[in-house]
Amino acid sequence: MGTNDAGRQPRSARTMALTGVAAVLALAMAVVVGVLAGRSFGSVVAGSALPATFDAAGPVPVGATANGAIRVGEPGAPVTIRVVADLQCPACAHFEEVHGALLAEVVDNGTAAVEYNIITFLDRASTDEYSSRAGNASYCVAASGLSNYQRWLSAMFENQPSEGGDAGFPDSELIALAEQSGYRDPTVAQCISARTHDAYLRARTAEILDGTVQGTPTVFINGVKADSRAVSTEAGLRAAIDSAR
Repeated sequence: MGTNDAGRQPRSARTMALTGVAAVLALAMAVVVGVLAGRSFGSVVAGSALPATFDAAGPVPVGATANGAIRVGEPGAPVTIRVVADLQCPACAHFEEVHGALLAEVVDNGTAAVEYNIITFLDRASTDEYSSRAGNASYCVAASGLSNYQRWLSAMFENQPSEGGDAGFPDSELIALAEQSGYRDPTVAQCISARTHDAYLRARTAEILDGTVQGTPTVFINGVKADSRAVSTEAGLRAAIDSAR
């Protein structure tokens, strides 16, 4: 071969090199697509929303169901009401204002159990991630006991910071609200400050928003999604509960 061929690789070697480059480019494209897809979902769920199979989310917090709801009421209650809400959501605060007393009533008399599925997607509406910090606090208080949970939830919504306004409550205020609601165990304060269940909260949020829930509040009665207009009033929700018995 002439001097111009001295540095050339054999055809088979060049082919293998080109194939390797193509494979690397394809992998790089797949990574880019995956990152863009993650960013698209992240624009809906503030923070790093974790996929449903993310093992680092850890075990189910004490007091929570497999899908992350806090179930309050008798295990054998004939009706189960599931409420999906974000603690930064103004419409959820209004729902609690209208229906909180009824939900406490049906739990007390054994008519129904209520599953509060607290999720986080409104961190973007505050400057200090109030949505996810409050959602984490939900698991912290529930782990200490469920008897005061509805009282705590009512206090949280009653004192909800304005959406898109100033910073939400600091952790010290979340701890104070928990204590005022009957949660004085030091482990609750530690859990709130450490954001112990943040990863779990985000993982469950990703699952829920990837399902049949497009907004909050969303209500399910015995597993069936309720018409938001039909249950928008106390009388409407009471009728729906009675019909499900």
